[in-house]
Amino acid sequence: MTAVLEDGPFRYRVDATWGRLPDGWRYGEVAAVGVDSKDNVYVFARGDHPMIVFDRDGNFLRSWGEGLFRQPHGLHVGPDDSLYCTDEGDHTVRRFSPDGRLELEIGVPGAPAPVLSGDPFHRCTHTALSPALDIYVADGYGNARVHKYAPNGKLLASWGKPGTAPGEFNIVHNVCCDGDGWVYVADRENHRIQVFDGNGAYAGQWNNLHRPCGLCLHGMKNPRFYVGELGPGVQFSNRDWPGIGPRLSIMDGQGRLLARLGDRRSPTVRDSAFTSPHGVAVDSQGAIYVGEVARTTLRGRGVALDPDEDPVCLQKLIPEPTVGLS
Repeated sequence: MTAVLEDGPFRYRVDATWGRLPDGWRYGEVAAVGVDSKDNVYVFARGDHPMIVFDRDGNFLRSWGEGLFRQPHGLHVGPDDSLYCTDEGDHTVRRFSPDGRLELEIGVPGAPAPVLSGDPFHRCTHTALSPALDIYVADGYGNARVHKYAPNGKLLASWGKPGTAPGEFNIVHNVCCDGDGWVYVADRENHRIQVFDGNGAYAGQWNNLHRPCGLCLHGMKNPRFYVGELGPGVQFSNRDWPGIGPRLSIMDGQGRLLARLGDRRSPTVRDSAFTSPHGVAVDSQGAIYVGEVARTTLRGRGVALDPDEDPVCLQKLIPEPTVGLS
């Protein structure tokens, strides 16, 4: 039976089998997803084949990056279809051509900055581009900073420190930038998205979120934000409570909630449509691709997993006709 997720006029059919891998291949986990100008889908995975490329119908096209990445985490597709790959385990951001040719490297592979030093990078998490192609890097697990680089990789500015006040961070997990140059930062463990100008001046924050993890901006004239929210961590007694994820939220350009998909809606509904929505991307037809680090999450919950099989870690949400595109 095909699952359907809906909230008001937002209605999506879930395809959890999208993406036909070659025989014997596995994702491992899907840390991030990106879509290029041709609606080809790039799956940044934590398996033997780190970058797996499909067409929008799920047909396998190619793979690359074997042996290159230590811990894939973030992926951003530039306007020229270049790929900005953030490697948490290697403490680097690399830009590649669509076929995997290295064009730029920021950071020293395997040489992290000291923890919470403010210097780039220590377990960086995601990357975004400004309209002028400046590069913003969320940094990340071992830092509480956002760094701004020129297109050639020169460091221009950094901001942020540990804490809960405006402009402070508790796991800078994701970042994106709109057509006017505003920077949106998923401040995961502070349960908010913070908004800054292009130089890091604090402009506001969006609340009513739970551990925002994946973050994707789609559309410039009528932007929508797609936010993958994690549920509680395994150690918390509220892990199975309704209303706090895991889920996918859709917000407008001012941070107003438009829809919330896959959440536990009542104490009698124990399962979400998602395990750990870690990476989100949207194609030109409004389909949503959700990558999940499902194996890590389920293992943390004590779920026994077959080492030779993947839990569901990539889903395509196909809009029904009632959903308007941005």
